[in-house]
Amino acid sequence: MPDLTSLTVRRGRSWWVAIVLVVAALATIGLLGEAERDASTTDTLPEGKDSTAVVELQRQLPQAEGSTAVVLYTADSGALAPAALEELQGRYPATDQGPGLVVSKDGTAAIAVVPVTEPDAQGIADEVERIRAEAADGLPAGVSSQVTGPAAVQADLAAVFDGANLRLLLATASVVGILLLITYRSPFLWLVPLIVVGIADRLAAVLATQTLDVLGMAWDESTVGILSVLVFGAGTDYALLLISRYRDELRTHTDRYEAMRLALRRTAEAVLSSAVTVVLGLLTLLLSLIPSTRGLGMACAVGIVVAAFYALVVLPTVLVLFGRWVFWPLVPRVGQPTLVDSDRSVWRRIGRRVQARPPVFIIGSTLLLALLAVGVTQIETGLSESDQFLDKPEAIAAAERLAESFPAGTSDPTIVITRQDPAQVVGAIEGVPGVESARPVTSGDGLSEIDVVLAAGSGTGAAEDTVVALRDALASYDGTWVGGTEAESIDSAAATSRDRLVIIPLILVVVLGALFILLRSVVAPLILVSTVVGTYLASLGLSWWLFTGVFGFERLDSGVPLLAFLFLVALGVDYNIFLVSRAAEEARGHGTSQGMLRALTATGGVITSAGILLAAVFAVLGVLPLVVLAQLGVVICVGVLLDTLLVRTVLVPAIAWWLGERFWWPRRLV
Repeated sequence: MPDLTSLTVRRGRSWWVAIVLVVAALATIGLLGEAERDASTTDTLPEGKDSTAVVELQRQLPQAEGSTAVVLYTADSGALAPAALEELQGRYPATDQGPGLVVSKDGTAAIAVVPVTEPDAQGIADEVERIRAEAADGLPAGVSSQVTGPAAVQADLAAVFDGANLRLLLATASVVGILLLITYRSPFLWLVPLIVVGIADRLAAVLATQTLDVLGMAWDESTVGILSVLVFGAGTDYALLLISRYRDELRTHTDRYEAMRLALRRTAEAVLSSAVTVVLGLLTLLLSLIPSTRGLGMACAVGIVVAAFYALVVLPTVLVLFGRWVFWPLVPRVGQPTLVDSDRSVWRRIGRRVQARPPVFIIGSTLLLALLAVGVTQIETGLSESDQFLDKPEAIAAAERLAESFPAGTSDPTIVITRQDPAQVVGAIEGVPGVESARPVTSGDGLSEIDVVLAAGSGTGAAEDTVVALRDALASYDGTWVGGTEAESIDSAAATSRDRLVIIPLILVVVLGALFILLRSVVAPLILVSTVVGTYLASLGLSWWLFTGVFGFERLDSGVPLLAFLFLVALGVDYNIFLVSRAAEEARGHGTSQGMLRALTATGGVITSAGILLAAVFAVLGVLPLVVLAQLGVVICVGVLLDTLLVRTVLVPAIAWWLGERFWWPRRLV
């Protein structure tokens, strides 16, 4: 990058380059801002599936109710008193549109279905809040009220994300700041990369959402949060690599501008190769059947581009302005030994031990990864609606209580849309085992909607079997679709399974191709990708044991394996790129064996710091009270730690030493 470094890192020029870039970013953030998300109920549903078609067809029906809430009244003890029932029935009289208040057979509970006519998410949340306030107002003695149903679940899910992105941003920035302070042991230096990456994060959020808006792509509530974690993690990793090399160059050059230009030139190839690999991997998500997953891939690809630009262009121009004093109290001086020449380095000592007995460490590391991967064989996927929250909201608690006194599917019926005679379709539905009741609720434009109450609770195997049987029974009725929450879960699971089969092999091809080009080798890329896949399987297996034994999760969200694979393979290859590209550089002057030892010595500390930081940043996803994000954060955290502390430190160097020159075949370094 001689042209770029000469343009941006030069005495008398860096300060105005830094000012222009930072002011342009702040202006973009302030004037343009994040694009408004056009929330749609089909953003998270797979294309081409029955359940998605049901949601789309419902919009064509002339129904008064866009959604429904179910008000549940329960006795604090025993059965509801006659006086209490009389008062509650006065609130919900029977009409032509519905039966009003319905009392359970055991007399301990009563429900009323209330239409929610608001079309947008905020309107639904406000309406549900009003319904809850009215239900709780003036309750008879000994009676409690709760609100559940599709509208209430949607409102509670939206409430989960109120202020969530700000909490996630503050938590992420705090973790990064603390770890940078520990890494550099300087009261000043840590602020420079933190501020630069912080600006990059906000700019990435603006550019990513605006890009999605222009392209007409969907994104959900968690997209910006995951993007923020990725930009902070990757951007700080790139910054750590550059600053480490800059510190080394300051020990051999008196001119800090020359030192920065050399550091940037020697770091740029690894950072650019890493960024391109990650971006290409993220873009494979564009093949997903789920619109919000495609949006996540595009948004994160934009984020990585911004993170790499700020690490390679903005950070050098800002950091070089401060002079050596910014490293105080550990100021690098000319004549001090560089990292690669340090005999006291713990990484050199580890490297020498591995170098002495490569086969032992290869076998030991491989066996450990294989043992941890055993947990993969026990994984069960598919979270029910009630299992999606870390803290159980009112809508879920109410649905569970409702299931004790009514058929479990009462609060959230399965929906059938048909172009056939609704009476005939209802007859076919009522003959399906596991169906409690079915009734037409609205018709128009040649379509009819039928609500089907299942006997089994949402998320259970029995409910899934009933929906499958329902679809089989209605297969002969042309123009008939089965939807609702349970059907959506089945269709989403099928779509994520298809995505894994299509996207995971493509990710491997993309990463391998990028490594073939970067390393100009056949053997090394195959080994590096194999070790990262092994890390993925081991992290998934170990995480499953943590989920079931420590966190109490009974299932893994069906979308986690794909996203975890993408982030772990793409980001895990980063550290191997940093190590192996430095090994190739050192091998030219010191031979293959010493080149790997010197590379491990030089990069061991910075890559370990970067790995720990990245793992901690993804663990911060647990700030958002959704199980899927907590699970994703844990898997990536475990995987990055395994990759950083075991695979990159022990396994890859051991294989390289065992193979010798064959590791680089057909390339010749010496």
